[in-house]
Amino acid sequence: MSAPIDATETSAWAELDAHRASFTPDLRGWFAADPDRVAKLSFTLADLHVDLSKNLVTDELLASLVRLAEQTGVADRYAAMLSGEHINTSEDRAVLHTALRRPPGAAPGLTVDGQDVDADVHSVLDALDAFGERVRSGDWRGVTGKKVETVVNIGIGGSDLGPYMIFEALKPYADAGITARFVSNIDPADIALKTAGLDPETTLFIVASKTFTTLETLTNARLARDWLWAGLEASGAIDGSEKAKTDAVAHHFVAVSTALDKVAAFGIDPANAFGFWDWVGGRYSVDSAIGLSLVISLGPDVFRELLAGFHAVDEHVATTPLAENVPVLLGLLNVWYTNFLGSQTHAVLPYAQQLHRFAAYLQQLTMESNGKSVRWDGSPVTSDTGEVFWGEPGTNGQHAFYQLIHQGTRLIPADFIAFANPAFPLESEGRDVHGLFLANFLAQTKALAFGKTAEEVEAEGTTGALVAARTFAGNRPTTSIFAPALTPRVLGELIALYEHITFTQGVIWGINSFDQWGVELGKQLALQIAPALEGDDAALQAQDASTKALLEYYKAHRS
Repeated sequence: MSAPIDATETSAWAELDAHRASFTPDLRGWFAADPDRVAKLSFTLADLHVDLSKNLVTDELLASLVRLAEQTGVADRYAAMLSGEHINTSEDRAVLHTALRRPPGAAPGLTVDGQDVDADVHSVLDALDAFGERVRSGDWRGVTGKKVETVVNIGIGGSDLGPYMIFEALKPYADAGITARFVSNIDPADIALKTAGLDPETTLFIVASKTFTTLETLTNARLARDWLWAGLEASGAIDGSEKAKTDAVAHHFVAVSTALDKVAAFGIDPANAFGFWDWVGGRYSVDSAIGLSLVISLGPDVFRELLAGFHAVDEHVATTPLAENVPVLLGLLNVWYTNFLGSQTHAVLPYAQQLHRFAAYLQQLTMESNGKSVRWDGSPVTSDTGEVFWGEPGTNGQHAFYQLIHQGTRLIPADFIAFANPAFPLESEGRDVHGLFLANFLAQTKALAFGKTAEEVEAEGTTGALVAARTFAGNRPTTSIFAPALTPRVLGELIALYEHITFTQGVIWGINSFDQWGVELGKQLALQIAPALEGDDAALQAQDASTKALLEYYKAHRS
């Protein structure tokens, strides 16, 4: 793998520095001077309509950003990823999440490191489909012969955030009488609350851990197993024998893992374990077997439509010139805001309650990927990297944090996402509620872009100190993403859009967006501290003064 190109040494970076030195944003003036601005900066990406016109960018500046992508090799590195080159340098792995959504018969075929990737992927997908149909039809039943009514996915990080977000987004498609719950946190309240009210006889657990060693996931899996046994014994469904317990686990637990020996040791039949590969990073894995809870609750057809949406965006990125490549352009705009205009955070504001977990999903995707301070060859980065992603659905956010975006001192680029058709078309006093909702979506981006001048405020009759308080500076950048409806395909397109935005930024910064060593140190230290919590004095004495004092507080107050 070649060394990363230092973006700060390119001529395009110098051009952008020159733009910044003389840059005065003027969205009102730009719109007035260029009647074609919206047309030039609006793009179609599969089913998505993407309007970039309210971003702080001119034709000249955008051309410099595209040159930056050219000079840092964005297109070449994307092609290297698709071909299976080991672009995950620190772990010497290919990065092939895009292979998870290649349709059957895609040409040319993909063989990497001697592995027929297409055959392996579709073998697992077919197995997921078959198992999902068994559960949905009632062919798969619990130990007492009852049909599954609830699937509980036990995972963490990428094994939780993706399935949870997608199930919430596509819940209207759950048509088999099966709902899904998601357990991730090692806080015992999570497993306790998520199993509350469930019937052990109709509950199926999915333990999602590639290595079957993840501390949080295995702890919660054992707690779930204890809950299952206790509930079945209390109802008289099973006796307390080891044989009965083993049989219960075999009927109520399946796994997403490749560690078949550990799966079997837990009591799960390895035939009911669905694997994936080391070239699938956790935060890119929702379209692998990690999506089993979705195949069961939403159905195989919905899952395949989701994959088709991912693939449509993959194809766009692979075949579209950089100047018209929507994920690349959005990634470039984020670089402009982060590295040249001093922005540190990025808001994602879906005007769709079903996407209430979307920002949380993107936090892992973007911040675990690009929160790096060394480049892929181990050398220090030469610019700021990463953004803090956050957000809430509108209109909730309007009544919480929009004040800061509108009139605060920080520049916060924001992506607004909306859908023309709602999942639940309702009326109130004869008015279309979804229309009222989208009026807010349109109003917010307009207000952020164009603001309100002091003269406009005074013309409404406001005087004195209130004029300044009611003035809006405008020039707050937003991207508007519209789609006909929140379908499985559209959701796949949205997720893939942000995957490729993240990829673009990572290439420009010269970092490996596919490892996550930053999470390892805390996990190692937790294993060293845990004995101190359990009474090991040597472990207690080995801690720093602050940690030791906090441990003493815990011991004094734990009842």
